[in-house]
Amino acid sequence: MKNIYTLISVLIFASINIYSQGIFEEKDSFTRQDTLRGTITKERIWWDLNYYHLDIRVDPDKKYIEGRNTIFYTVLSENRIMQIDLQEPLIITSVTEGGNSLNFIREGNAFFIELQKKQNVGEVNNIIISYQGNPKTAVRAPWDGGFSWDRDENGNHFIATSCQGLGASVWWPNKDHMYDEVDSMLISVNVPNNLIDVSNGRLREITVPDEKTKTYHWFVSNPINNYGVNLNIGDYVNFSEKYDGEKGILDVEYYVLRYNLDKAKEHFKDVPKMLDAFEHWFGPYPFYEDSYKLVEVPYLGMEHQSSITYGNKYLKGYLGRDPSDTGWGLKFDFIIIHESGHEWFANNITYIDMADMWIHEGFTAYSENLFLDYHHGKEAGADYTIGTRRGIRNDKPIIGPYNVNREGSKDMYSKGANLLHTIRQIANDDSKWREVFRGLNKNFYHQTVSSKQVEKYISDNIDFDLKYVFDQYLRDNRIPTLEYKIQKKKFLYRWSNTIDGFNMPIELIVNNDKIRVYPGNDWKEINARVKNLKIDRDYYINSKDISELYIP
Repeated sequence: MKNIYTLISVLIFASINIYSQGIFEEKDSFTRQDTLRGTITKERIWWDLNYYHLDIRVDPDKKYIEGRNTIFYTVLSENRIMQIDLQEPLIITSVTEGGNSLNFIREGNAFFIELQKKQNVGEVNNIIISYQGNPKTAVRAPWDGGFSWDRDENGNHFIATSCQGLGASVWWPNKDHMYDEVDSMLISVNVPNNLIDVSNGRLREITVPDEKTKTYHWFVSNPINNYGVNLNIGDYVNFSEKYDGEKGILDVEYYVLRYNLDKAKEHFKDVPKMLDAFEHWFGPYPFYEDSYKLVEVPYLGMEHQSSITYGNKYLKGYLGRDPSDTGWGLKFDFIIIHESGHEWFANNITYIDMADMWIHEGFTAYSENLFLDYHHGKEAGADYTIGTRRGIRNDKPIIGPYNVNREGSKDMYSKGANLLHTIRQIANDDSKWREVFRGLNKNFYHQTVSSKQVEKYISDNIDFDLKYVFDQYLRDNRIPTLEYKIQKKKFLYRWSNTIDGFNMPIELIVNNDKIRVYPGNDWKEINARVKNLKIDRDYYINSKDISELYIP
């Protein structure tokens, strides 16, 4: 249980507060299904997840699955109605409690189960949910989630799941809300005997229930978010290495299609380089107990916990392209670095509500900068992040509406990274900046958090109140503009295009001297003859010289 009552109060407060501030107003209309999916409902809040055993059979030829999920939970308050989520067209065929069948009703993708046993506070109870059907096929994984049913070059089935945002309930029944992560999990996947399943955690055993199939049993010993659970099925071969990390020896495993083995052995050398950089910046890899795996899949890739999926076609950059257009983006495989960065920001530190998805994507986009910083120097990382600004749209706020499972702007990636790069300049101390990231991963270790919690931690640890900075970049879509006037003996400056109270400092180079100024919404001045002026490029802002418009 991840400090459930504290987190719920934070979520509710944030939800109320953001709308009352009027910083942004989401124009979308939401349905009851959105609310059932995105809210900590009364049918969810009374019980805390302990353990899942997901036992599933996959029939590739029929694109069909069937199985059951055994759920162990702790009773937090008395209630007998439990919400479990499973998306159409899948159906729950039965729910049992102690061998007894339970009644349930379906409302869209939410099932409400009536328990027979009295739910006494503190007790650990369990139910078994059986289900079946043809799950949703992903149209454009991973952005459109579900099952990817594909074949490799040799005609073998090549299958994978992806479900961020859409939710894990697209393929298995669970408590599909991010606030409550299961403490541990066993994943048993039955597949045709010519195929291999790779899922999260460590392989416990392989059993042979009949002459045509095998069952792979994977155990996850750390808390895991629902969308982080995956299965990957194919004609895999495996190779491995040992990484000597901060917490000792980390088992690193690779699962690739048979004919890509030699290619993978060379290309995947980015993995130990990634671990070197990210353990330096973020602290120890968060899941030593469960190992690190990189698994080839038929789509681009995803941050499944301890089972990072890979489909970047063994190319540097993003499918061979540099997102920054600087050349630095071709120094590494984007999917290996980005998706692995999510082990710290998404899988270790997890958003409590999808509205705060920037905690995953902004920090992980910034991890690309820090990878380059570690291996190629600070300027390389800066060049890369600044280069990604060209893709920022500033169409709507990064933070979305709460309690409806809806993300904010896609700018959460590059704009989020540039916000963090800007804050690095405000901190003006790279040792302190490194400790901020290591501290986040230590203090919020295996927790679900709100953006407000993350914002407060960063503010407290760089000794500058970033409230207005975060509100500007996360909850407004305008980019601050530094307006300035150069007079004969004065230099005047202020912020415009900002929220009220915006107070971010900025570095200027005036007459070849670097100075830090603190603009506000009103004009401030420096008594000096300015012969040349340069604004620090590392701050994500616009600037405007209005000297010619000034009438003395």
